Order: sequence, then structure tokens, then C-alpha cells
Amino acid sequence: MRIITWNVNGFRAVLKKDWQTFVNKYKPDIICLQEIKISDEDMRQLDKDLKDYQITWNSAEKAGYSGTAILYRNNLKVNVIPIRDNEFKKEGRITQIKLARFNIFSVYIPNGKRDLSRVDYKLDFSDRLVDYLQPLLKKKEKIILAGDFNTAHNEIDLARPKDNEKHTGFLPVERHWLDRFLDKDFIDVFRSLHPSEIKYSWWAYRTAARTRNIGWRLDYFFVNNGWMKNISDCQMLNDVKGSDHCPVLMDIKD
Repeated sequence: MRIITWNVNGFRAVLKKDWQTFVNKYKPDIICLQEIKISDEDMRQLDKDLKDYQITWNSAEKAGYSGTAILYRNNLKVNVIPIRDNEFKKEGRITQIKLARFNIFSVYIPNGKRDLSRVDYKLDFSDRLVDYLQPLLKKKEKIILAGDFNTAHNEIDLARPKDNEKHTGFLPVERHWLDRFLDKDFIDVFRSLHPSEIKYSWWAYRTAARTRNIGWRLDYFFVNNGWMKNISDCQMLNDVKGSDHCPVLMDIKD
């Protein structure tokens, strides 16, 4: 099974570009999306036009903002799990499905903002996510978290670490949250498979950062412990354009 996560920075815009070429090339079974930036009404219309996939989503209350979704192939047996936590629903930051073997979450962690005014909210939201997972962890269910966590974990994960130590996305307190999260028996799949590889998943639009590869690794697959033996590959699809983020691919052994 192949799963892809992608912060599309506007789903309608990506669909108008090379979406079908992308899908035909990589043939994902499941696609987790972040920043869909689309209303429920518009998504229901798009749902009718998507080929080969069903879609479930969580749109933000604010128009043109945030939102997450999961697309899954028509032949998959999937239970869509409603998000009942209002803190997750109001900005559309989590979508969840359950398959026979595992649970999948499309996650979009808040940005701390340039003036750092939302860092506390980001950390509180992240803690709330961990609490939300506890019932599944207690039942020893397998979990896949896919999405934009808006933090580069270590110096290898961004091009200019020293310049960004006081900027959101690389603040010590944000990185420490990831340390604590991984201590709760979660694994960063890409870094586990590629401990020394330098790859990024986001580049600022300004200053032609992508062309110069001045980037950050903000997009992750996290799985809970004991699940890594089922993962055969995880790659940053740096050549796929259409957003300021690139997709991340993960393959699961059958």
C-alpha cells in the first residue's frame, strides 16, 4: 500500500495543474491533504468529479483557510471517523479514517506565526492531539500520522538552522515538543530510514528558495512503535510542483 501526504496550499489550484499526472505516476492508495482551503459545499462538488477515489474532509469554519482531507481508492474498506473535538474542527486541522490494520490521520499543526503570537496555541494544540490518540494507544492500535507539523526537528532538517533559532518552526520549545512526542513511542519514518539524508519538503515562495533548495522538512509520517517493520520506503517527492510543499510518500508492505 502506498500513502502520500501533501500540503497542497489550495486543493482547487492543485487540481487545475498536473494532479492527474501526479496520481497516474505514483498511484497512491491513500492521499492525505493539508491546507485544502475549500468549503464543504465546494468540496462536495469536487467529490463528484474525482476519479478512482472517495474523499473525506474537515474544512475550516473560516473561508479559504486551513482544512484537511483524505482520499482513498474506491476498492478500500474504510471507516470514516468523525472528528468530534471542536478545537480540531473549527480550523479543519485533522481528518481520520480507519482501515482493518491501522488508523490514518491527516494532520495540519498550526503555524506559530512570524511574531510568535501563536506558538502557545500551536503547542497546546499539539498536546491536545497526543491526548486524542491515547484511547487508540491504550488499545495498542496502529497509528499513522501524516501531514504538516510546521516544525523542523533537527539542524539536518532545514538549510539554515543558525539563522532560524528564534523563528517559529525551529524554536527550541517547538523542537522539544517533537522530542517528547517521539519519546511516546512514535517514530519519524523518513529519518528512521534515512538518518543522514538531507531533504526538504517546504520552501518559501519568496527569494526563489525552492530553486536554491533553501528549505525545511516540515512534513512527516509518524508511526507508533512496532510498526516500522511494515514500512518499506519513505521519500520526499521534490520534483512534484504545484505547492510550496512537496508530497511525501510512504510504502507499506502487504
